[in-house]
Amino acid sequence: MPLETCLQAVSEQSEKLHVKSLGMALRSRIQEGYTLSDSLREHPRVFDSLFCSMVAAGEKSGHLDVVLNRLADYTEQRQRLKSRLLQAMLYPLVLLVVATGVVTILLTAVVPKIIEQFDHLGHALPASTRMLIAMSDALQASGVYWLAGLLGLLVLGQRLLKNPAMRLRWDKTLLRLPVTGRVARGLNTARFSRTLSILTASSVPLLEGIQTAAAVSANRYVEQQLLLAADRVREGSSLRAALADLRLFPPMMLYMIASGEQSGELETMLEQAAVNQETGI
Repeated sequence: MPLETCLQAVSEQSEKLHVKSLGMALRSRIQEGYTLSDSLREHPRVFDSLFCSMVAAGEKSGHLDVVLNRLADYTEQRQRLKSRLLQAMLYPLVLLVVATGVVTILLTAVVPKIIEQFDHLGHALPASTRMLIAMSDALQASGVYWLAGLLGLLVLGQRLLKNPAMRLRWDKTLLRLPVTGRVARGLNTARFSRTLSILTASSVPLLEGIQTAAAVSANRYVEQQLLLAADRVREGSSLRAALADLRLFPPMMLYMIASGEQSGELETMLEQAAVNQETGI
């Protein structure tokens, strides 16, 4: 089936207007003689560099259908991992919100009534009770200001993270934290490994694949370090040696990458390394 016919079928089948318009726009460009990869690059908010690079490789090799199937599997796997992470984060987030709400109610509604009882008794209060009373008074007197200050800090943090230097420093710090650091390293190294696997399997040159996979990282510091690894590979280093110098990848992952390089099955071992890393998160 011709590509423009497939795009028309997708447009007609979709119930979402933006998908319909996107499909028809791609179809029009292809009818004008543009390749699919060039047409996709005109929509960077929808199709990232990974998607476009793989489609271009599929067009050059004559296996566009295989590449598109791999991209579909890759996208589904990323969505499943994202859903797992959201579910894992939802429970502690709900606990935090509920605990904050309970403490706020206790300090603003329950504690003042208890204070009245202590006042009637006229006994000296222990230090812990006086501290609790002080917290209750402060929350009742200036709780709105505390809330406004917290929201202000959140807005300021978001604006600061838009600065490339601040974002780089924040992402580097995030990797050093006890729990979130381990999760962040696991996610980013697994994403890199899986992305490079699918690029390599699609006949994308290794150096170009590393650079494209680095851009997929959600952590700017990890991206910077992976680009340094790409420079080392350009200079003749093996992929395993270049990644080992970054101190981001666990030993087992590096071993599997080295095994893939030696056996000529790099894409297979990269995929397996990504699966192992995701399982351990």
